[in-house]
Amino acid sequence: MSERFDVVIVGAGVSGASLAWQMKKRGVKRVLLAERNRPASGGTGKSAAIVRQHYSTPLMARMARASLDIFQTQAKACGFEQPGYLFLVPPDQAATAQTNMAMQRTVGVETEWLDPVALKKKAGDWLNMEGVGGATFEPKGGYADPVRTTETMVSMFKDLGGEFRERTPVRGLIRKGDRITGLSTDGGDIEADTVVNAAGPWSTMLAASANIEMQMRAIREQDTVWEARPGRPVPPNSISNAVDATYLRPLGGNRYVVGRGFPKEYFDCDPYNYKQTADDDFVAEVQRRLTMRFPTMEGAKLVDSYAALYDVTVDWYPYVGPRAGLQGYADFSGGSGHGFKIAPAIAGELAEWISAGTVKPDFARLSYDRIAKMDVFAGSYGGNRG
Repeated sequence: MSERFDVVIVGAGVSGASLAWQMKKRGVKRVLLAERNRPASGGTGKSAAIVRQHYSTPLMARMARASLDIFQTQAKACGFEQPGYLFLVPPDQAATAQTNMAMQRTVGVETEWLDPVALKKKAGDWLNMEGVGGATFEPKGGYADPVRTTETMVSMFKDLGGEFRERTPVRGLIRKGDRITGLSTDGGDIEADTVVNAAGPWSTMLAASANIEMQMRAIREQDTVWEARPGRPVPPNSISNAVDATYLRPLGGNRYVVGRGFPKEYFDCDPYNYKQTADDDFVAEVQRRLTMRFPTMEGAKLVDSYAALYDVTVDWYPYVGPRAGLQGYADFSGGSGHGFKIAPAIAGELAEWISAGTVKPDFARLSYDRIAKMDVFAGSYGGNRG
């Protein structure tokens, strides 16, 4: 006899773990979170985990703002630090950034504009101002520990009576006509009223097991870790740098995660078999851009370099929610490299959609149905800058 649950969530990255917790918060009785490995063992675990609210659409700004409340509430457990967040922009994006800031304030985001004079005063010697048209600054921005955040969500889910099964690979979805009725595991079939596909870069393969279309790329994403020389002024903030297409976030102990941002070349890969070490030319280019923009990082020591995965959608916004003409199924994947900071809030609204059938019109647009409707999102900056 197969087991039965009200909701089964596949994938215990930050998205699946947050959704599992939110489903139990709303009183759903039988909820199972299934993970093929351990929490945050996919793309989440290697996320830079920058927490920022600067987006160019009201929906994403609203999601980021709501997620911030959750990070602040669970700050100690999630390793959330708030040194502030800077978004450096070139002169030709200064007006766009300020327009977006005005929109962000309407949904409660605390943000301010720093012109070049104010920015230089704030940064001092660690910032080279050449080519910088200004910056947005969020005093409540920062970063979290992606593994601790995910484990916290799983723990809170279990405390509310949810069932978590790690090292439980899901082999496929079970479909009967226009309904998903459950899934198959090595331990047997599991029936469910609703199955949520939160498998990140592996979501396309899970969807394909039931002939469900999903236009999404699995992208190899590289990162580096550097340790600055002692005694030098260094950036205290998480920084998105649109001038040089890089990002930086503190790790503590004068160490920083530094990577390349949009625009850049993206490489598709097999999420089951990809090179997990960084390329030498990538490391060298990151070092060049890092020391050019942040001169006090000259002579920094390379501590680590690695590659992880992005699950990138057609328009860089996640696929979230049920689909027309298919019952018993919902998506929650496609973070596209910026999903960590918005996942907790998205999980809350998706849980409401699944459990009560109610959804805000702007949030409903995240459904994969937007692809067929040709109603995709368009951000001001391109790519995963939102």
